Amino acid sequence: MIITRHNIRELAVQTLFSIETTKDDPDTAIASVMELSDLAEQDVPDYLNFLVSGTIEKQDELDASISKHLKNKWTIGRLSRIDRAILRVGLFEMENSLEVPKKVAINEAIELAGEFGDKDSKAFINGILSNFVEG
Repeated sequence: MIITRHNIRELAVQTLFSIETTKDDPDTAIASVMELSDLAEQDVPDYLNFLVSGTIEKQDELDASISKHLKNKWTIGRLSRIDRAILRVGLFEMENSLEVPKKVAINEAIELAGEFGDKDSKAFINGILSNFVEG
């Protein structure tokens, strides 16, 4: 099976969700998510390591940036774990991937919200991440 960028983003979100839930280290969480996705025999994609390690490394900065755009005294801690993971990966990719245009990163995050989030997640993710695109 060929792993696409979209699959890698899915795996990154699932890994970050897993880390927040289980407190596993990134390598253990990635291995677990790859196994659950029937990809245990595949090499871990470099871009997956980039997204997971970078998001974890910059989590405090990402959370601070996201928090500035939350309304009605909401905090990052009040968001669902899956929305938090999607926002973090999306914003990290927007700010740190030279290959992926910001609007593509937003669209991918919206797709992930549709797959993993609740009925309001797509609009919420779009609303927050759109704040980080100039013009």
